Amino acid sequence: MVKRIVIQGGYGAFHEIAALQYFENEQVEIMPRDTFKDLMAALKKDKADYGIMAIENSLAGSILPNYSLLKDSPMRIIGEIYLRIRQNLVALPGQSIEDIREVLSHPMAILQCQVFFDQYADIKLIESMDTALSAKEIKDRELSGIGAIASKLAAEKYDLEIIASSIETNKKNYTRFLILGNGKDSVPVSEVNKSSIHFALSHKIGSLSKILSILSFYDINLSKIQSMPIMGKDWEYQFYIDVEFSDYELYEQSFEAIRPFTSDLGILGEYIRGKSIVNV
Repeated sequence: MVKRIVIQGGYGAFHEIAALQYFENEQVEIMPRDTFKDLMAALKKDKADYGIMAIENSLAGSILPNYSLLKDSPMRIIGEIYLRIRQNLVALPGQSIEDIREVLSHPMAILQCQVFFDQYADIKLIESMDTALSAKEIKDRELSGIGAIASKLAAEKYDLEIIASSIETNKKNYTRFLILGNGKDSVPVSEVNKSSIHFALSHKIGSLSKILSILSFYDINLSKIQSMPIMGKDWEYQFYIDVEFSDYELYEQSFEAIRPFTSDLGILGEYIRGKSIVNV
């Protein structure tokens, strides 16, 4: 049975690579969308079976708006994958880097490659919606002198040449992608070892430390914490945390133990800790 996977970006985007790696050896239909909001809408309307959403990069940090999209959506995280990101400078065939006047790409990709372009002061960096869609625009409009920062897969799909490969500053450049489902395919409790939860806290002395102490008492490992101010509520913050554990029962107990000290407590998803993919 073909799985319909909705991604942000065009064909050849790193989201597509993450989808192909996560659903390896399965038949998939990739469904591109321009924005993460469009992606969530497609899932909500049951136009896709799963969604792939980038949530953080080891160099550029978290994609903060996506946390709010997750919290406000009925979709749930059912998995994750860490993808080694190799950025490439691509252009129409037959050109060299000396021919390139402008380079298009997503702001995060530009940030990841800034040190490389510091060597080429004459190249203008222009922010776009997506890495792969930038490559597609060059192909569709036959733009000479214009390059894009994109994946090897995007170069192959749009018949572009790689002028410079692996131009990212950090050679341990990883992006974490979440796999989203509509709740029909929950991970068996016996296999779950990671969870993403959210809660609100007021700005009181020791409020966060109480939560962390409780998690530690129940032998829960905190692998990520992200805070965001709550609009309209001075000095109140929404926290998004990832926890890892080996005992699901203890995890459930810890969840109930922190409830009295929080508000708006909820689960974004319970899943299996993701693997890292390097050779892409």
